[in-house]
Amino acid sequence: MTANRTNRIQEVLTRFGKDIVEEWMKEQTSALTLRKDLLSEADLRRESIEFMSLLAPAVAGGSLTDITAPEWASMRDFLAGISRSRATMNFTPTETATFVFSMKQPLFARLQEAVGKVVAKPAGDLWTANVLLDRLGMFTVEAFQQSRENVIKRQQEEMLELSTPVVKLWEGILALPLIGTLDSARTQIVMESLLQSIVETGSGIAIIDITGVPAVDTLVAQHLLKTVSAARLMGAQCIISGIRPQIAQTMVHLGVAFGDVVTKASLADALAYAFKQAGISVTRKQAQA
Repeated sequence: MTANRTNRIQEVLTRFGKDIVEEWMKEQTSALTLRKDLLSEADLRRESIEFMSLLAPAVAGGSLTDITAPEWASMRDFLAGISRSRATMNFTPTETATFVFSMKQPLFARLQEAVGKVVAKPAGDLWTANVLLDRLGMFTVEAFQQSRENVIKRQQEEMLELSTPVVKLWEGILALPLIGTLDSARTQIVMESLLQSIVETGSGIAIIDITGVPAVDTLVAQHLLKTVSAARLMGAQCIISGIRPQIAQTMVHLGVAFGDVVTKASLADALAYAFKQAGISVTRKQAQA
C-alpha cells in the first residue's frame, strides 16, 4: 500500500509538476505572509521550481515518513539553505514555513484528480502527502531557528568585540575601558584584544578602566587578574582604574584583593601614574598676555 501511494504521488509530481508550481506560486503570492520587500517573485519562483525538482526524485527513492533518510539529503540541504537566507533577511518562522505549507492545496487538488472518486485511495494519499509536507515544513522551521540562533550568536560576538576597544592614549600607553558585565566569554575577548594591541603598538603600560562595570565580585576580580597576568607575560604593566567607593567597600567586604596590581580611583589618576612610570612630564602652557 505504501509503495502504491509513493507511486501515485510520484506520478502526480512528475505529470503535473509545472502546473503544481504555477498553482503553488499563486498560493504564495496571495498569502498574507508574502514579503515582497525582502524576496522578489522571480527568486520565489526559482526556489519553488528547485524544490519541485528535488521533491519528485526523493519521493521516488526514499521513505515518505522518514526525511532523515539519505535520499532526502539534497532536499534537507536545500531547505536548510532557504532557512538560512530567510533568517538573515529577518523573515519570521511563520513566513519561512509558509514556503512549504502553501504547497498543500495545489498538490492535494492534483492528487484528488489523479485517483478519481474512489474514497479510500484519495484519503490515504492525501494523508501521506500531508504528513510528508508537515515534516518538511517542520524541518524548515527547525533549520530556520538554528540559523537565527547562529545569527544572534555571531551578532553578540561582534558586539562584544566592539564593546572592548583598546585605545592608544600615548606612545607606549594603552587604555581598555570596560562597560557592562564581565563574564568568562567577554574576558577572553578582552584579553585577546589587549594582548594583540600590546604586540602591535609595543606598549609597556595598559590601563583597564572599570568605571562602566556595574559591580565587581570575586568572579569579576578573577577575570581582571587573568587579564593582568596575561599582559604581564607580554611585558606590560597593568593599572586598574575606576574603583568607585561602592565597589571598594564591596571588595573589602568580600575579601577581594588585587595583590600588587596598581589601582586608581579614576582614569585621570591612572593616566597620571602611567605618565610618571613612563618618565613623561606634562606641563600646562602659560597663557600669553
